[in-house]
Parts: sequence; structure tokens; C-alpha cells
Amino acid sequence: MFKDRGIEIKTREQILSMRAAGLVVGRTLELLRGEVRVGITTGELDAIAEDHIRSSGAVPSFKGYHGFTGSICASVNDEIVHGIPGDRVLADGDLISIDCGAIVDGWHGDAAITVPVGEVTPELLELARICEESMWRGFAAARLGGRLTDISAAIERHVRASSPYGIVEDFVGHGIGSAMHQPPNVPNFGRPGRGPKLVEGMALAVEPMLTLGKQDNHTLEDDWTVVTDDGKVAAHTEHTFTLTPQGPWVLTALDGGEAKLAELGVKFGALAD
Repeated sequence: MFKDRGIEIKTREQILSMRAAGLVVGRTLELLRGEVRVGITTGELDAIAEDHIRSSGAVPSFKGYHGFTGSICASVNDEIVHGIPGDRVLADGDLISIDCGAIVDGWHGDAAITVPVGEVTPELLELARICEESMWRGFAAARLGGRLTDISAAIERHVRASSPYGIVEDFVGHGIGSAMHQPPNVPNFGRPGRGPKLVEGMALAVEPMLTLGKQDNHTLEDDWTVVTDDGKVAAHTEHTFTLTPQGPWVLTALDGGEAKLAELGVKFGALAD
């Protein structure tokens, strides 16, 4: 491992350790997806996540992070990110974004999904769908030798072409590796061809956040939960990925991203699996 202008560049072995952490995150989120239902509390989901992460030989990276009390972030409806899990009961028609992180041998994985609760309106399902699709368009635009904002521009282009949704600008993706949050920031908007060059050994967490209304937001008195100013519902999707000579490898996707990238005509570049 070394740093290039403050950006951590990992060895092949370190990327493989990140894949191990990513698989724990991916499996935890799939477990939680199946547990989301009317009547369950966000605290119960958090307990399920912590137990699964620890029983997998990993450590929850969120718990205790700057005082955060959960192993997941559970953001419901107008909550964009950083919702603290607790006694909130999920209701029919809710939309919940679940963000999860895990550490294996000192290396981090970070991902998020947005899940419908019970019978959800088509409007909210479409919001979640476009949010996830825009993230995959960002991966598909990434190439060794390209620039970081190629990812950002692809995300914004897909959102703008598909919907009138607000793209949250105050919270962005980030570098990841031996720490959960590292340089560089990865915006979900912008012009292509700017920012650091994309090179082997770089790992990034890409995480678009969209709203049904405007992107303006504020943080609640708990100093964590970020909500939309207009009360409109938000969605959040995230994966951690790296680039190999063969293409993107999505470290927190159980199949490495192969299926979704194939849909976009992009070959994925696994170093293992």
C-alpha cells in the first residue's frame, strides 16, 4: 500500500482483503432485505446485522464511529442518510435505506440498499430503481486511466435523463480501504474528465442519494439523521468497487457485479471468486 496525492493505493492482497469485508457487507444486506417487513423495528434490523457481521468474523465499522450507536444506518422515507436504528416501527408503504459497513483484518467494505416495506407506491419503487441504476451507470463509466468525475457525470446523466429527482449534493461517495472514509470524494454530479486519475489499487464507495423533491436537507437534533427539507422521500444505494485491467470489480456485490455490468455491456474484472 502507498498513497498517491493522499489517495490510498492498495496491493492485490489488500484488495482481496477488502473483498472479504465486502462479502460480509453484501451478505448482511441481503439478509436484512429479507427481514424488512411491516412491524419490525429499525433496532431489530440493527441487532440482526450486528450478529451476522460478528458471526462472520468481522467488526461492524459503523458502531462507535464518531459516537454512532448502530451497526447500520436505517433511514426511512424522508430520511436521506445516517438514520440511527432504534424503536421506530416500519409501516406499510415505507421506504427504508439501509447502509452497512464491516471490517475484516483492518480492511473496510461499505454498501447500502433501499428496500420497500409492504405495499409501496409505484412512485417510490421507481425512485429506488433509478437510484440503483444510476450507481451502476457510474461503475460502467469507470476505466483505468479515466478520471473520477467520469463516474459522477454518468450518475447525473442517467438521473437527469430518467427523472426529475433531486440529486443530493451535500453527501457524496468516498475512497475506502484501511479506513472507511478516505480521499477522494466521489460526487454524484458533475462534468466528466476531472479529478484524480483512476488507477489500479484505488477503491471507491459510490453512493447516489436521490429525492422525490428538492435536494435541500438538514440534520436533526440527534446530530446524525439527515432529512429532506420538503419532507419528500429519499433513496440511497451504495457499493464499494475497484478497477482491474479487465474492468470494474464490485467488492460488496455477491457476484462482483458481473450480472449488472453485463446488462450494460461491461465486462467485470474480478481478481478472485
